[in-house]
Amino acid sequence: MTQRPDEPAAPVRTVTEAKALAALANPFRARIMDALKVDGPSTASGLARRTGQAVGSASHHLKVLRDAGLVAEAPELAKDRRERWWRLVAPGLRWSRQEFADDTAAVAAAQAAEALGAQRQFERTRAWLANAESAPEWDATAFATQSWLHLSPAELDELGAEVLELLARWSRRDRPDDDVERESVLVFARGFPAQP
Repeated sequence: MTQRPDEPAAPVRTVTEAKALAALANPFRARIMDALKVDGPSTASGLARRTGQAVGSASHHLKVLRDAGLVAEAPELAKDRRERWWRLVAPGLRWSRQEFADDTAAVAAAQAAEALGAQRQFERTRAWLANAESAPEWDATAFATQSWLHLSPAELDELGAEVLELLARWSRRDRPDDDVERESVLVFARGFPAQP
């Protein structure tokens, strides 16, 4: 698979700093990260338009994300020295709260980032369900699944790795040059111990 030229090189970055987790726990910064993932590199003004922020606010959030090591400038895309382009350092992020067990602030930041992610997934799902009939071609193909499995922690880890690899393979694939219109599609999955 060839990589799109607007995608960063590293496929997944493991977050090991509390500063990055704290940066991810902000809803505007999370939206900027999503916009950069979906649309590729952008300027602060482009991201402001895309996320409904003021340009100054988008610039501030980009600097926080840069300082946290989550985005980087892309000077090769600028038309002149005044234009500043930004890109993701890696298209995917992962972290484990266990790695921060000794740092209560980092654990709190990780929990806040995870809660924000879950809330945004729920809100997007609810918005889709409320408007699905307006896009019948997508309504017929959109899916949801829920499975109850009996697994050990090691088996859940293996299942998670398989799901992540499947999604990564689809994310990395070459897009066919077939004049078929493609939309950004959100796919998320969670696996955790629970009782019915």
